[in-house]
Amino acid sequence: MYVHTAITYKLLVTTTYRNNDKSFLYQEYRDTSKQQEIEQRRQQDGLTSGVSAGSGATSPPALQLQLRNNSRSLSLWQNLEVVQQSGLLTQLPQREVIIQEAMFELVTSEASYYKSLELLETHFLKNPQLVQTLSQSDMHFLFSNIEEVMKASERFLMDLENRIEESIQISEVCDIVYEHAVKHFHVFITYVINQVYQEKNYRRILWQFREAMSQLENQPAVRGLSFTSFLILPFQRITRLKLLVQNILKKAEENSEREANAIKAHQQLEQIVKECNEGVRKMSRTEELISIEKTLEFKSKSVPVISHSRWLLKKGEVQQMGGPKSTRTMRSKKLYQPLYLFLFNNLLLITKRSSSGEKFQVLDSCTRAMLRTEDLDDQGQMLAYVFNLKLLENQEDRPVSYMLKTSSMSDKLRWICALTPNRRTRFMSTSTHQPDSPQVQCIQSYSSQEPDELSIEMADVLNILERTDDGWMMGERLHDGERGWFPCRVVEEIQNQEVRAQNIRECQRIHLAQGGGTASGARLGSRGGRRTPKTPKVSNFFGTWSDQSEEV
Repeated sequence: MYVHTAITYKLLVTTTYRNNDKSFLYQEYRDTSKQQEIEQRRQQDGLTSGVSAGSGATSPPALQLQLRNNSRSLSLWQNLEVVQQSGLLTQLPQREVIIQEAMFELVTSEASYYKSLELLETHFLKNPQLVQTLSQSDMHFLFSNIEEVMKASERFLMDLENRIEESIQISEVCDIVYEHAVKHFHVFITYVINQVYQEKNYRRILWQFREAMSQLENQPAVRGLSFTSFLILPFQRITRLKLLVQNILKKAEENSEREANAIKAHQQLEQIVKECNEGVRKMSRTEELISIEKTLEFKSKSVPVISHSRWLLKKGEVQQMGGPKSTRTMRSKKLYQPLYLFLFNNLLLITKRSSSGEKFQVLDSCTRAMLRTEDLDDQGQMLAYVFNLKLLENQEDRPVSYMLKTSSMSDKLRWICALTPNRRTRFMSTSTHQPDSPQVQCIQSYSSQEPDELSIEMADVLNILERTDDGWMMGERLHDGERGWFPCRVVEEIQNQEVRAQNIRECQRIHLAQGGGTASGARLGSRGGRRTPKTPKVSNFFGTWSDQSEEV
């Protein structure tokens, strides 16, 4: 049909994104792509819902192409010379052009990822100075099975390139994603789980090659990027790949073969990400429980802390009010006494820090299901940020109440939400399909500092469940349902109701796909009830494992 041969098309495509020395490294691609997502959403947010076609306003699909089509942006399928000369752009509906761009980005980003892996291998893994300085076991701890990961990426990229060389109009890519996810992507799981050891050993041996590493990181080839930014590439890629498949699924025609392939690929990638998460979390949680148990001293009845089904949700100091006091007793006795709470997913320990500050004496305990909270109105500075914590059945099998004071309004709300998760939040969860819940998008990445916080990445979209007057929000990320707290300064609110509604519709379509169905025929609100919160993502000194928050 087209006069261009496959060999000509191949040359044009590969010179566009693979053999160009000025092309993006994967870290640069991620930053650029996320910034474009943010700008696209900002532009859409500024559009009013009733604009006429002749008003000069740009529709969202055209806007998406327009924002990406500038000198600083990523390569576009529509900008390939062979595509422009073919006449396809005048023949295809705009929706198909958008899908072509989504599939093309999956391929070009894989090429960018492979380029960064090659640099990790040639510049770091095979560097003579590092090889001579570090033992073979230390090299293995640092680089794990990265060479197997590289081979998997090379095979994957080769099949993707072969597919887009078949025709100027890309027929499909998700079938290739599914095949490789089933056959080859298990190497990602091994690599990500090993990163728990990678962190420890990097800290342990860094003194041996600190100067050599500094010299390597300052060389032009790595473009100012750190060594650790290369080490975390595999998990960032597998989670980003899941989002790229999501993007194709959102745009695919319902009941089509393209939709079916995208669903299969997404489900397989979701399983791989889940196994990565579970592997990392299992090891991190066990180590954390062991560390906590060593600090506990039980006053009476001992409670076993270490369990394969237990993990820490929140810990910190609060003040316990000693009850009503006269003016005389208040002078001689503090109104509040410090307590330190350890809240796990199924247990609360109420403790008191020892005089040395290293041990915690356990005063009381209760299963999490038997906890209730009551918010109290502020009554002046002395009674600000106070709430009641009720243990329906404590370690002595009796009910008991604690009046607790926190350091701020947000700290009080965070404790209440953590202690009683079934409490109704101010705003509704995504799963209730409320048509106009408040939403924000992340404009600055944030790594969680506490167990109840959520690490979020640029361009994440979240439904807001709670917000405080002192600068914190609790949100639920749309694409995976993860919940947690984050500072307001790293997000901006999405004002346009149509944009919020579209985000919810796309979210529902992805959730239906995860459940094994298709979006067609699904009625809004068919998935009632609250979503079960997932555990917080695992972070380490390299930063958050996930890409977009794409989960980990």
